[in-house]
Amino acid sequence: QVHLVESGGGLVQPGGSLMLSCAGAGFSLAEYSIAWFRQAPGRQREGVSCSNARDGRTYYADSGKGRFTASSDNAKNAVYLHMNGLAPEDTTVYYCAAVRRDVRMTDECQRARDRDFPSWAHGTQDTVST
Repeated sequence: QVHLVESGGGLVQPGGSLMLSCAGAGFSLAEYSIAWFRQAPGRQREGVSCSNARDGRTYYADSGKGRFTASSDNAKNAVYLHMNGLAPEDTTVYYCAAVRRDVRMTDECQRARDRDFPSWAHGTQDTVST
């Protein structure tokens, strides 16, 4: 496993935007597939997106499709999750996770599965409220 450093998050009003950042500490994120998850207290972990380095595709869960965008900047060795049009139901802790690009994932990570990812960031709290 490798270390991921996550930043961003905070408090935003409904309809607002947030951007989360996840940086690789001592390794190249370009060699990894990256997924974003979220988990609210008392609820199971939910996959938000998965950028599959094996097929070059990014998949989004229905909950964020059309509002959330995953991107990367290899020069900065960082990945990002842009979240637009946020609603109170988006309030939760968000995590980035990584797995080596040569490791196969369940169903090509069309829906991110936490068991496929051995490396996890600490997580950030995102709150959408008036």
